[in-house]
Amino acid sequence: MRKICIFDTTLRDGEQAPGCTMNPGEKLALAKQLERLGVDVIEAGFPVASPDDFAAVNEIAKIITGSAVAALCRAVAKDVETAAKALAPAKNPRLHVFIATSDLHLREKLGITREKALEMIAESVALACTLCRDVEFSAEDATRSDREFLLAALNTAIDAGAATVNVPDTVGYTTPEEMGDLIAWLKKNLHRKKDGAEVTLSVHCHNDLGMAVANSLAAIRAGASQVEGTINGIGERAGNVALEEVIMALDTRGPLYQAETGIDLKQIYRTCRLVSTVIGQKIPPNKPVVGRNAFNHEAGIHQHGVLKNPLTYEIMSPERIGIYDNDLVLGKHSGKHAFTQRVEELGYILPGELLEKAFARFLALADRKKTVTNKDIEAIVGAAGYSIPETYKLHSFVVNSGTVISATAVVKLIRDGEEIEHVARGDGPIDAAFKAIDRIVKVGFQLVNYSIHSVTEGEDAQGEVVVKLRQGNNTVTGRGLSTDIFEASLKAYLNAVNKIIAQ
Repeated sequence: MRKICIFDTTLRDGEQAPGCTMNPGEKLALAKQLERLGVDVIEAGFPVASPDDFAAVNEIAKIITGSAVAALCRAVAKDVETAAKALAPAKNPRLHVFIATSDLHLREKLGITREKALEMIAESVALACTLCRDVEFSAEDATRSDREFLLAALNTAIDAGAATVNVPDTVGYTTPEEMGDLIAWLKKNLHRKKDGAEVTLSVHCHNDLGMAVANSLAAIRAGASQVEGTINGIGERAGNVALEEVIMALDTRGPLYQAETGIDLKQIYRTCRLVSTVIGQKIPPNKPVVGRNAFNHEAGIHQHGVLKNPLTYEIMSPERIGIYDNDLVLGKHSGKHAFTQRVEELGYILPGELLEKAFARFLALADRKKTVTNKDIEAIVGAAGYSIPETYKLHSFVVNSGTVISATAVVKLIRDGEEIEHVARGDGPIDAAFKAIDRIVKVGFQLVNYSIHSVTEGEDAQGEVVVKLRQGNNTVTGRGLSTDIFEASLKAYLNAVNKIIAQ
């Protein structure tokens, strides 16, 4: 079977979506998990966009050794040189040069002619090849470009030294039939590399019409050997192709596509969950492959069939993507060894300090719950692994609320060993508690989103709260976890506040 290269752009294209920003620590944690997942290329960012983006790409380049690390750059010398500097520490760097090729973009956005675009492609790709041994070229808005000009642009890049050429469906406009036909035609007409080998032909599909997965699979069947996308399909507008869906489609229908990936399938679920946790966006229950309902059956006929043989209504097993049903009971009398073993069984890798934090959270939870489930542990691991330095810590709180009194909250925080307490009224107990925190920390920001969901079932279930705070043009996500929803809310709010202060 052909090997399909998986190019992940969650940290670059995915992060461009509103509300999906990540801090440097979250980016590093996600990059490490993508490496464990086994993606071939991690696009770490757009270095020229900001000093923070440059620093994030540079840090990721230092720690990732199992995947190539790519940096995006426009087809101009400054961009290419900046991206190359950011990638300098990388073991396997890739410069990703792009320019639009549709007449609409050339005329309205760039204000240049086709001839000028070809000149910029030749110069920028040639420069990139002097700075990096692995260069990719993308023709933005390729599927709305004139076919002959698109071919000329890609061949210009190949002649200048590009080893990979990418065909983005930038606005999710094309259909599977059109995509398959375009890729097959390009494959027949593309130049070869200078050493006579075929170039890697790639696609990057967006989901505006809900066809990103179908378009990517059609491209693979027509001869594409690389797919670009994001975990959970996050990205601008309706998002990118969800890589986990493409990967499992190839795994499930391998004989049809005669293609496979090098992905560690058992890391899929925890990677998707990590992305969800980091950006504060819950995975929809009906999301293919990793949604909560993907392996749930309510109809009696379906339940009967699955109990007899899961293959009657399940085309893949939850264990294959890292969802385990082994919910052996853990409680407050379970030792650190049992907890560590369960964490490892679930596929998580925690260094010593983070493991200690997670175990402390487990013991605190076990005092409140009779049994601790796998989902509880996954939530605990997430909370321990992606915490930040706490300028303010929650000491205690008291809330009063009812239909005949104004909601009030007294909140006590600790900063540098000093206890600071304040009281406030609000439109409900949570609003009152948030206002009390505001009076203590005295940092200006706006609450733009608050959400809560249950991690597990039952009356003693953990609640996970996600809040988003905005300060100027910067939006941060805070997360809190507790069996008490007020406590979870305050922890989430403080988590976001501490992120703002840390920045």
